[in-house]
Amino acid sequence: MSNTKITVQATINADVSKVWDYYNNPKHIVNWNFADPSWHCPSAENDMSIGGTYKARMEAKDGSFGFDFEAVYSEITEGKQFIYEFGGRTATVRFKELGSKTEVTVTFDAENENPIDLQKNGWQAILNNFKNYTENN
Repeated sequence: MSNTKITVQATINADVSKVWDYYNNPKHIVNWNFADPSWHCPSAENDMSIGGTYKARMEAKDGSFGFDFEAVYSEITEGKQFIYEFGGRTATVRFKELGSKTEVTVTFDAENENPIDLQKNGWQAILNNFKNYTENN
């Protein structure tokens, strides 16, 4: 397993309370959790507790491919950050209050199958979808 960490970031024009809710509430997750417009997230579940499971189904809209993203929470600081583990890898998601805006930073362990740039661009695209969804709803 690679020790490489990848970081993506976005500043959302919304307060930290709204950003935390939209990032973690399944009713919102299904609206932004995909990297490309040809994909969607038809279902999501989130038991946000230590040892709790996050699950999101990601699929091509044409049904040609799909996968389940599943992670287990190892640390949660309400409104500030959480850490979850998935497939032997870890991701840390931080929420930094900047007045009426919120900076979201995601740092995750790279996997060994795809180039670093592809992984970074995919996670950044998802975070950009989150930003757009949150600011427009």
